[in-house]
Amino acid sequence: MKIFNTMEIRELDDLTIRNEPVSSADLMERAADQLMRWYMLNFDRSNRVLIFCGPGNNGGDGLALARLLSANRYNAEVFFVSISDRTSDDWDHNFRRLEKETSVPFNNIGNIKNFPYVGSDDVIIDAIFGSGLTRPAEGLAKQVIDKINKSDSIVVSVDIPSGLFGEDNSSNNPDGIIRADYTLSFQFPKLSFMFPENSVYTGEWHILPIGINSNAIRETETPYDFVETGYVASLLKKRDKFDHKGKFGHGLLVAGSYGKTGAAVLGARAALRTGIGLITCHLPGCGYQIIQTSVPESMASVDANEFITTRIVSTDLFDAVGIGPGIGTDPATQKAFHDLISVKPKPLVIDADGLNILGLNRDWLELLPPRTILTPHVREFERIAGKTGNSYLQMKRQSEFAANYNCIVVLKGAHTSIATPQGKIYFNSTGNPGMATGGSGDVLTGMILALLSRGYSAEEAAVIGVFLHGLAGDIAAAKSGQESLIASDIIENTGNAFIKINNGN
Repeated sequence: MKIFNTMEIRELDDLTIRNEPVSSADLMERAADQLMRWYMLNFDRSNRVLIFCGPGNNGGDGLALARLLSANRYNAEVFFVSISDRTSDDWDHNFRRLEKETSVPFNNIGNIKNFPYVGSDDVIIDAIFGSGLTRPAEGLAKQVIDKINKSDSIVVSVDIPSGLFGEDNSSNNPDGIIRADYTLSFQFPKLSFMFPENSVYTGEWHILPIGINSNAIRETETPYDFVETGYVASLLKKRDKFDHKGKFGHGLLVAGSYGKTGAAVLGARAALRTGIGLITCHLPGCGYQIIQTSVPESMASVDANEFITTRIVSTDLFDAVGIGPGIGTDPATQKAFHDLISVKPKPLVIDADGLNILGLNRDWLELLPPRTILTPHVREFERIAGKTGNSYLQMKRQSEFAANYNCIVVLKGAHTSIATPQGKIYFNSTGNPGMATGGSGDVLTGMILALLSRGYSAEEAAVIGVFLHGLAGDIAAAKSGQESLIASDIIENTGNAFIKINNGN
């Protein structure tokens, strides 16, 4: 699913209106119909529905929704936030219909003293501002937003929480943004929904299709994509009847140190569950018996040092290399890491302590082989790229970093983002908070290593690996809950995740 900016969405609406052809009022009716259907699935008629409308098209959506809810015997009431005497044409159209076709009460809030009593059983529909807002809410609008946020009611925002910008909220006022329980976005998610600091405003968001012209969507370019099952399924390679283990690659995983051999175990098991043909783990002497016992399918390359990695075997025999989980940052390990990237093995995925070593030696970034995959969490990314003020600026830094060093940057989080050197950014749609547990990142490294070894491009391996990892975590959480989820559960459900992707679920 493509993610467009505010201007592009407006252009897509216009293209749909011109090319179908369909009137803007009819397009708004489609949106209102989808809102009503969602509302009827989630709330019964026992709740009073208070619809707060602004003077623009977002308010027009609210007016149309009030009419449709009334027709379905819901107790709806409209409150017009009178921040301007100028209303849009479609707002006027739906206001006339509301007056003519219903007995829905229409109340004018020209002063905050006119704000109604709101009970805890009431549902508030926020249709004050849409995604076209370009400056922080102020005056009466901000006062109304503050009142809504202080209510005990469930709040449902139409298209976007009022006051939230569609992209960059660096200059926004957090006190002037609706804190919704649900956000119902039309056709596409907004870019700002991808950033963790905005989740307090969006709540649980859903995408409602409103019939935007498919040709217009296809032909409009955007650097941002929201990765869903169908796209990942289209990338997966099918196994042939006569394939053998040599067809699925041999990966080298450099992982583990004294007390952290589990990182190698998790990474190797994840690689095997992701379909790699052969896996060799390079690890210190202390890890030899552990890896041979815990992962009998793996081969072992044993370092001369008992406790840390000091010298990595030649990478010539391997199809891909993964390095970092649990290796530590001892000076001898740093030298071994430097020697590895200096011979430029490719493909290469770097995680955990490999990233920490780069953070300690940022001049080594220039040595990275082309299309190297880096898989940092936020703090690790800051160590190699520097701090930024918020997630939007961090995304920009991530994209610049990927371009500058010709690498793929997988920035882990609730909507893990994958930046390519060409400026493309993929946001992941799978995963859950239960995956915030030790070893989860080691599992992702093993998955991506397997996909690289199997011949997927760096971009494909990153996108598939992140999606598969999150989906396996979702399946695991559905079985035993998020609180009890551990990294091994992700590995054990990788096969189920493959099945689900291939079945198109």
